[in-house]
Amino acid sequence: MSNTNVQIFDTTLRDGEQVPGCKLNTEQKVIIAEQLDLLGVDIIEAGFPVSSPGDFASVEAVSKIVKNATVCGLTRSVENDIKVAAEALKYAKKPRIHTGIGTSDSHIKFKFRSNREAIIERAVAAVRYAKSFVEDVEFYAEDAGRTDNEFLAKVCEEVIKAGATVLNIPDTTGYCLPQEYGAKIKFLKENVKGIDKAILSCHCHNDLGLATANSIEGAINGARQIECTINGIGERAGNTALEEVVMIMKQHPYLNLDTNINTPMLYDLSQLVSDHMGIYAQPNKAIVGANAFAHSSGIHQDGVIKNRETYEIIDPKDVGVTESAIVLTARSGRAALAYRAKNVGYELTKLQLDVVYKDFLKFADAKKEVLDNDIHTIIESSSIYNELR
Repeated sequence: MSNTNVQIFDTTLRDGEQVPGCKLNTEQKVIIAEQLDLLGVDIIEAGFPVSSPGDFASVEAVSKIVKNATVCGLTRSVENDIKVAAEALKYAKKPRIHTGIGTSDSHIKFKFRSNREAIIERAVAAVRYAKSFVEDVEFYAEDAGRTDNEFLAKVCEEVIKAGATVLNIPDTTGYCLPQEYGAKIKFLKENVKGIDKAILSCHCHNDLGLATANSIEGAINGARQIECTINGIGERAGNTALEEVVMIMKQHPYLNLDTNINTPMLYDLSQLVSDHMGIYAQPNKAIVGANAFAHSSGIHQDGVIKNRETYEIIDPKDVGVTESAIVLTARSGRAALAYRAKNVGYELTKLQLDVVYKDFLKFADAKKEVLDNDIHTIIESSSIYNELR
């Protein structure tokens, strides 16, 4: 892997599926996994095999059909979890076991009723056991965002010695500010002995709307894997959105970070995941939302019609959207009306446009959006219609 390449670890099928009411069956997981593989993600986290027979079957089925990506199964730091995951992954061309434990004082005290030394022992034992089944072992330090950096570095050192190939540094509660999360990654990069033997990974949650910013800041500071989901779906407020981090890196070449993602597939894959999960991206969602390339303000519409880059930093085709949308509303100007009228067969002169525009505004005031059929109605009832026939 080049030093500029950031691996994309997709957890739509595991963390993304933890949205209440969004359970996927095995067939659906296979359909999505095939598309994720074509998209170019580096790792597909297919599920949590020990959690249910259905999840075990799904991880096994995904392992059989994925051709290029690493297939990953999640476990706790429990031997049976790890053994079951290894069994589910036995058909994978490139299997990975993802094991770990909480490392923050809050998790240690209240969740595990334990102490730091015992947590390190459990972490090391889990990685060693996972390593007896697969070469590629990822360790997650749950709630790393609220874990003391010195202790987190110690945990990382010990699991690297035990054979961990990837270190997942989750901001489990979405609490970190970008500079705090970036500084944490930088600290680990500079202070963990043997860090050159492992990849640092960002796994950020969106409780404060900072998941994407935190992940990018982590990558800037040395992380070379980002864990994310299509549409940013996931537990509570969701995860880092795959489409967002990928396009940020693509649109900011000076970051010197790149991925293997085939970006023109993003929009269709967003729709596929939405359809199977029954949860749709909000219209103003970055990159894949229905309004991401839609313009309704007259000033914006005029600018986009003259030159798309006036108000769009991404070419819609780069993410699989056919074209920008000029949406006619009461806020639209003459340029937008002329543009849309031309699309449905009316080439209006300036004088004709002035007449039709007055009728258009009256119509638009009574309706949220003026559609193509409405344009026909407006023009056909106008005094200039005979001139156009």
